[in-house]
Amino acid sequence: MQLDAMTTGTARDDIRRQPAARRALVRGILWLVGYMLLLAACIYFPAGFAWTRGWVFLAVYLLLVIASFIFLWRVNPEIVVARSAYRQPAKWWDVIIFAVLFVSFILMFPLAALDDGSLHWSNVPLWVTIVGYLLFVLGMAASTWVLSVNKFAEPTVRIQSERHHKVVDTGPYAVVRHPLYATVPFLGVGIPLALGSYWALIPAAIALVTLVIRTAAEDRLLHEQLDGYREYAARVRYRLFPGVW
Repeated sequence: MQLDAMTTGTARDDIRRQPAARRALVRGILWLVGYMLLLAACIYFPAGFAWTRGWVFLAVYLLLVIASFIFLWRVNPEIVVARSAYRQPAKWWDVIIFAVLFVSFILMFPLAALDDGSLHWSNVPLWVTIVGYLLFVLGMAASTWVLSVNKFAEPTVRIQSERHHKVVDTGPYAVVRHPLYATVPFLGVGIPLALGSYWALIPAAIALVTLVIRTAAEDRLLHEQLDGYREYAARVRYRLFPGVW
């Protein structure tokens, strides 16, 4: 067991030293900077710099993302490489679904800024905000755990034959078949509440419904094209929520 761990560590070191991996690391950092600037713009234009709740949340979000990025680079650098570059989806429907998911997620921020930071439609008490932060942190931690055990968790849906795509059934994948998607409800509810906005739950709900559709479609594709997935699905019955679906 110790020899296996040492070998795995050596393999990770080899991956991190590769030029392609270092370029991926730079792309990941640039993506992170661009993403945070986008969220900052979504907060600034509706609410300005005076919206303290929004800027505090953005600072917490940035710290969590950086911590997750560093952790994944250490324990699973292949996923950092895989998620740093855009790959063509296998199906046309995934382009549409991904676009809806991304837009719905981003819309939570300007809507919350407009709500709590400018027009004050919602009146979210402090304890609800705290619950929102707890859900958000839990979702971020769970998604990091999922990505740490699955080097094939790319943003787009496709069979990664060039990477010898295979079924992952350890860690959270022993509980549900799509654990990364199962973390999204925690984020989708936690972020609006942490930002003090009930109205921001509307785009979050759209994203969650779209995610369920994507889960079903992706699951069907994996059943048809990924070796061993049918047997895995027979062992792990539920897609997102244990005991439910």
